[in-house]
Amino acid sequence: MKQIKYITAGLIMFSFVLAACGHHRDDDDRRDGKRDQHDGNWRGRRDIPAGSVGTQTPAIPSVVEVKVTESHKGDPANVPAGYSPMPRIGEMAPSFKAVTTQGEIQFPEQFAGSWVIFFSHPADFTPVCTSEFITFASLMGEFDKLNTKLVGLSVDGLYSHIAWLRTIKEKIEYRGHKNVEVTFPLIEDISMEVAKKYGMIQPGESKTKAVRAVFVIDPKGMVRAIIYYPLSLGRNFDELVRVIQALQTADAFSVATPADWRPGDDVIVPPPGSCGTAKERMEAQTDITCKDWFFCTKKIDKEKVLSTILKK
Repeated sequence: MKQIKYITAGLIMFSFVLAACGHHRDDDDRRDGKRDQHDGNWRGRRDIPAGSVGTQTPAIPSVVEVKVTESHKGDPANVPAGYSPMPRIGEMAPSFKAVTTQGEIQFPEQFAGSWVIFFSHPADFTPVCTSEFITFASLMGEFDKLNTKLVGLSVDGLYSHIAWLRTIKEKIEYRGHKNVEVTFPLIEDISMEVAKKYGMIQPGESKTKAVRAVFVIDPKGMVRAIIYYPLSLGRNFDELVRVIQALQTADAFSVATPADWRPGDDVIVPPPGSCGTAKERMEAQTDITCKDWFFCTKKIDKEKVLSTILKK
């Protein structure tokens, strides 16, 4: 019996030694930048506080890094748990079919050839959202001249949408606008499927309401701009109009637009691609004004800009 006890005690001691060695090896790997055993990615060298080596397992980070490969795209079954996809600028807008206050839509295919402001709001029958919808509806004529359609979304149901929009028309006045009828589509998204597809649910702000997201989508269905607002902050509609005008101007004239640009202001000429071109630009007598080789502007008349981007 004594021999069995000695053998058992020896095995337990050996297990502790192996565990300690494992901690030392893991700490050395983390310090020197080894391959992570969970996702196969290499991690860079990082310092470990003195006294921590071999004494405790490193704390689990509060944010888990999720590596998404090309194979995940288009197949929800391959998306890692906890990953919430969100379209990025320069990518095609994710496609979906939805029920709206204006009937069923296929987005964005149904709007091909037009610019689209696709936006979300937190909830029906709320004051900030009500002020925004009245403003959106009052600006529909201006957006239409810019060949731009509006599509809204919240996680409320269709009948809630209809009742809310009727209330807006019959009872609510905001900044001189009253009897306003909202005629653009408002998507029913009770399942939050579309909101999650576009990253409109921000758990740190709310797990059950969409934030005030804005996606500007061009006539080819590509995301060109993204603007996010928290629940408490109503959108700046002058800025939304300016964004559409600026993007269309940049496309039409192959230029960029500086801070606070408005139609008629100077535009930015793209930087030269070589030293020779830079020198020629600085020395040439043209309609381009250069403060330095990389900062050059030119004038485009407001009338020319508007006659180009507005619908005839």
